[in-house]
Amino acid sequence: MGIEITNNADAGRYEIRTDGELAGFAEYRLRGDGTTVFTHTEIDPGFEGRGLGGKLARGALDDVRGRGVKTVPLCPFIKGWIEKHPDYQDLVA
Repeated sequence: MGIEITNNADAGRYEIRTDGELAGFAEYRLRGDGTTVFTHTEIDPGFEGRGLGGKLARGALDDVRGRGVKTVPLCPFIKGWIEKHPDYQDLVA
């Protein structure tokens, strides 16, 4: 199964696709300084139980890190994921 995570900047969300099919997304908004504020994460019920939420969180946060900015995880899923992965806590503004 091919998994792809992309930043759909026009829609303000990171998307995860499996074999080309949209499986979920993590919505965000950008602050003026580039800080990424995650507001909502959702995995389609048909794709639950495959660990896609964690893959999406990791991919989105890796992109944030690559851009050299911080994040504000308002979304409970992203916030909880960061709490479980201390190597990502340095990204929190």
